[in-house]
Amino acid sequence: MAQTRQSFAGAVAVLLPLPLGGAFDYARPAGLALGAGDIVRVPLGKREALGVVWGKATGEIAPERLKPVIARLDAPPLSDDLRALVDFVARYTVHPPNAVLRMVLSVPEALAPPKPEIGYRLSGRPAGRATPARAKVLALLKDGSPRKLARIATASGVSAGVIKGLVDQGALIAEVLPADKPGPRPRPDVNAPELTQDQRMAADALVGAVQARRYAPILLEGVTGSGKTEVYFEGIAETLRQGRQVLVLLPEIALTAQWLERFRTRFGVGPAEWHSDLGLAERRRTWRAVALGEAPVVVGARSALFLPFPDLGLVVVDEEHDGSFKQEEGLRYHARDMAVFRASKATCPILLSSATPSIETIANVEAGRYRKLSLPARYGAANLPEIAAIDLRADPPARGAWLAPGLIKAVAETLAEGEQALLFLNRRGYAPLTLCRACGHRLKCPNCSAWLVEHRFQDRLQCHHCGHAMARPKACPSCQAEDRLVACGPGVERVAEEIAGLFPAAKVAVVASDTIDRPSKIAALMRDIEEHKIDVLVGTQMLAKGHHFPMLTLVGVVDADLGLDGGDLRAGERSFQLLMQVAGRAGRAGRPGRVLIQTHDPKNPVIAALIASDREGFVAREIAARRQAAMPPFGRLVALIVTAPSEAAATGTAKALARAAPRDAGLTVLGPAPAPLALLRGRHRQRLLLKAPRETNVQGVMTDWLSRVKIPRAVRVLIDIDPISFL
Repeated sequence: MAQTRQSFAGAVAVLLPLPLGGAFDYARPAGLALGAGDIVRVPLGKREALGVVWGKATGEIAPERLKPVIARLDAPPLSDDLRALVDFVARYTVHPPNAVLRMVLSVPEALAPPKPEIGYRLSGRPAGRATPARAKVLALLKDGSPRKLARIATASGVSAGVIKGLVDQGALIAEVLPADKPGPRPRPDVNAPELTQDQRMAADALVGAVQARRYAPILLEGVTGSGKTEVYFEGIAETLRQGRQVLVLLPEIALTAQWLERFRTRFGVGPAEWHSDLGLAERRRTWRAVALGEAPVVVGARSALFLPFPDLGLVVVDEEHDGSFKQEEGLRYHARDMAVFRASKATCPILLSSATPSIETIANVEAGRYRKLSLPARYGAANLPEIAAIDLRADPPARGAWLAPGLIKAVAETLAEGEQALLFLNRRGYAPLTLCRACGHRLKCPNCSAWLVEHRFQDRLQCHHCGHAMARPKACPSCQAEDRLVACGPGVERVAEEIAGLFPAAKVAVVASDTIDRPSKIAALMRDIEEHKIDVLVGTQMLAKGHHFPMLTLVGVVDADLGLDGGDLRAGERSFQLLMQVAGRAGRAGRPGRVLIQTHDPKNPVIAALIASDREGFVAREIAARRQAAMPPFGRLVALIVTAPSEAAATGTAKALARAAPRDAGLTVLGPAPAPLALLRGRHRQRLLLKAPRETNVQGVMTDWLSRVKIPRAVRVLIDIDPISFL
């Protein structure tokens, strides 16, 4: 939808993506038209900086003292809804808008048109003296397509001198190659699938919302394997017919491989991608294509929310419950919630899709703020798997092992049927702890209050918080005893080792973020699974959601108790969602699936609800408990994290904040207390927690609170509105 931009006749306020605390006023040079959202170059001290015209000048500085804007860049202006998002995220997270703008202008190279590149093609004139090398070049260029010199040299296997010689002879002529041409557009009707009745009803509702071109928050709730993706693909198709753009947010890069293949099958070509694994050139091309409206569909991680779409017609947040949508470093925002705001400003629908929706989203549905669409059954002939518990007190693993006899028997039966099994343990590496049998010393990270995790496949010990790594020592660092260090507890590598010993003929693969860390590796893994080159998968939460493996019929949860007591209000919800999602990988095609959950506490409410397939009951109890305790989403929480190079500085500042804490009725401040990770990346950490009624303006409370305390230069105070993690 085209937007009418405000233009300015006088001085303008320019927001810079720098830690400056707000916009600066600049004079508008005569003859230079400037409007809201224009990207400009301005003087800043003795240098120049990029910024965005944010509005009229504040008037805080006399007009005659203002420095003029240097130039307006040849880049599309930022849309009204994107600038509104920047301001909203800044207000919500209690951060300066400059910090948010930095995420928008994350690829400065994209702000200028691409430099022209020179290619070479045949001229039709003879090449002079014939040589084998020249013949290779001439044969390559027979198709008439111009190519860059480096590509000709690589494809022909010749030196650059051979090509330049042909240019000097007049056999090749140079021409300017076209700048980044947009690729083929997805075709909305190329391969439309047959939908079930439930899918068609949900898809028609979503298509209607897209056609209405109004803001409409919608929850698409469906059991695992019900075909939620096919439903929102219909919404994408309708948006494409209207010539508008689509943003799809996925929580993890691991989910993109199969998703991208399904998209290509449905629409003929792939979408644009946006995630941390892209190189600078690809990020530049994608950012500019989005800004120019040449990228109809973008799939990406949470940072894709800040891309400069000029005409959003639909936003999709897949696996909306996933905690990965919360940015936990620096500026702490929740991409799902901020995406809802952006959709409201872009006046387009937003679809939140999940088999296990978050309590926050369910509460919004119950309050009438969101519409709900349901897919209660699996697609086609597939049925939901049977779920049963293995009580480790009655059926314990052998000494030194981690798999109970009942689970081992089930794996054997699955392999005998020519089917695949998945063993799930949400713990990377070989073992979470290494200790000395002689003196009891535990190997810890020097930078964090965390144990070093053994990664036996890579022959190292590593901290999963700061990345510190070291070779596994032969002697204990404390008592110098040799050969007395022992691995304690299981990680996925250790479970894979156990399975390989039990089933030596089986092909076993370990799937974790430190072994499968690139889209190309993920795509190769998915092909191997689909082609049945793997019999048993041993993996972390990377395999818990979004994947479809027709021959995978058994899921074994190695340690269902891990995470049940996470020390925060969402521990039970997170565990239920994760285990329900991983259980949903079993039996997704015509073959029946089963799920075996190893636990020491089968009567735990989370485990009992899973076995009984009582998601509604679990959610109802969770909501009732939250409401009674006035906890989110029925109350507000804000975390203050104080970090400093010294423990004394962190403790002193935290105590000063506690003394200045707000005393208003209804507000409760807990702490200060050392954070569970009291040392992280060499900085000592203290935490305080504000609990407030839902209607409280917690941002105003935090701003007033912090204004009453002088923070030392070496100390950082981080604000986390609506925290997800309490580490």
